[in-house]
Amino acid sequence: MVQVTLAELTDWPAIWPIFHAVVAEGNTYAFAPDIAEADALLIWMTPPARCYIARVEEQIVGTCIIKPNQPGLGDHVANAAFMVVQDQSGQGIGRALGHFALDESRRLGFVAIKVHYVVSTNHRAIKLWQSLGFAIVGQVPQAFRHQQHGLVDVYVMHRFL
Repeated sequence: MVQVTLAELTDWPAIWPIFHAVVAEGNTYAFAPDIAEADALLIWMTPPARCYIARVEEQIVGTCIIKPNQPGLGDHVANAAFMVVQDQSGQGIGRALGHFALDESRRLGFVAIKVHYVVSTNHRAIKLWQSLGFAIVGQVPQAFRHQQHGLVDVYVMHRFL
């Protein structure tokens, strides 16, 4: 069973390998594939981002962040990002993180949640978010330099809470 909890700085040594492996692949996140660990830590663990971890039998197998999409007049919409240990893909961890993010965003007072950079070739993520009630509300042509497919589109996905 997947348990999702708020991450602590002491969890970073287990989060970093997940972050690094996902980003280094160059297929789903716009971060530089060779991002420095210190830069990743600032992105993933620094407020206003709230970092969460997914555990299965005490092993950290995924992570997500929730933060305001914009400061000030846009802070009622959450922005979220998700990463799962690659060899655990298809085991329901992303779905558990997605359900958690919806509930937690609601609890934090957000009225909607947006995933604003879903690479169009990331079919598994698109299918997951759509199954959780997200809709594609925008498409940015050729916004991502995919490592295998070249320039591909990026989707903006949204759901009211």
